[in-house]
Amino acid sequence: MLLNGVIDPRTVEKFKQEAKDKGRDSWWLAYVMDVSDEEKSKGKTVEVGRAQFDTPSKKYTIFDAPGHKNYVPNMIMGAALADVAGLVISARKGEFEAGFEKDGQTREHAQLAKSLGVQKLVVIVNKMDDCKWSKNRFQEIKTGLTPFLNATGYADKDILWVPIAGLPGHNIKDELPKGVGSWYKGQTLMEILDGIELEERFPDGPLRIPVLDKMKDPALVCHGKVENGSIRLGDKLTVAPSGVPAQVLSLLDGRGEEVEWAGPGENVQIKINVADDEQIQRGFVLCPRDNMMPVTDVFEAEIDILELLEYKPIVTKGYTCIMHIHTFADEVVIKDIVRSYETNDRGEVTEKHKPQFARSQTRIIARVAPKTPIALEKFETIQ
Repeated sequence: MLLNGVIDPRTVEKFKQEAKDKGRDSWWLAYVMDVSDEEKSKGKTVEVGRAQFDTPSKKYTIFDAPGHKNYVPNMIMGAALADVAGLVISARKGEFEAGFEKDGQTREHAQLAKSLGVQKLVVIVNKMDDCKWSKNRFQEIKTGLTPFLNATGYADKDILWVPIAGLPGHNIKDELPKGVGSWYKGQTLMEILDGIELEERFPDGPLRIPVLDKMKDPALVCHGKVENGSIRLGDKLTVAPSGVPAQVLSLLDGRGEEVEWAGPGENVQIKINVADDEQIQRGFVLCPRDNMMPVTDVFEAEIDILELLEYKPIVTKGYTCIMHIHTFADEVVIKDIVRSYETNDRGEVTEKHKPQFARSQTRIIARVAPKTPIALEKFETIQ
């Protein structure tokens, strides 16, 4: 953001002074996105920060999601809104290894990004100045991480790698200075982001806006991302799963500017007219009245079990867990395991019909029940 001219120089000086007063001189740049007192005192991202900047070819909305394991639900909120994920890895000796060990956040974040539908992953290897721009260190991280990302579901074509040094700004917007990382012949981070082609969007399809948040101002304002279709001023909508009617009174784009319509991929704020504010909650979906999103209290799902908890090493009938789908997050119960597919060391797959349990590294077809009805699309609609 600094290199793209979004941050005012006076704001920069203010952040530098604030960081100095807190005895954290080098942290001033983090204050651009970490704005709360809690984040500044802890030195870590807690909430999802949001900002915008433009390049000649694209408009960007950046979600700065927390990396710490205590704030995974907030990270999920950021990933649910994203088209592309930037997985930031530290090149500093020991830091990559700590993030990639069994309970490390690098592993969990990559799995969550994939399960939340983020199709492209840019692996940003930061702090390259700390290892003197060592090609071997960059290659070591790439070699160590690639098989795991492949197993998570990311094909090589969907993973892009870029080495950077964040504080000096090397290889972010401009090419590396002479004598620095001369072995790297690839693009800068911004060139990579500008070159990513997103999947086809459907502005003429049925409108789907999962509600991320809401507030009173004094009318009800909903925040969300247009996942499909288009929304216009005056549109008459239905809220799923509650089924209550609603109407669009005004519409703000990601910059907070009033617009007449918004298409798929855009993050919007919608001033909405609805009889009962409680009938719109996070995880509900705004839809057209004549093409409502399906609502159910039980569904069949294909589940890849990656790593189960040590104190809950098997999945059985009655297993409870938290499910995240679009912006919905709540406890669900496995009602039945219909089938399981287990692969042995020789690559042979064993299929079981109605097994009693399933372990880590198993694929299952299961019937899942949330506590209350939820809105979700059928697989054939979105595959």
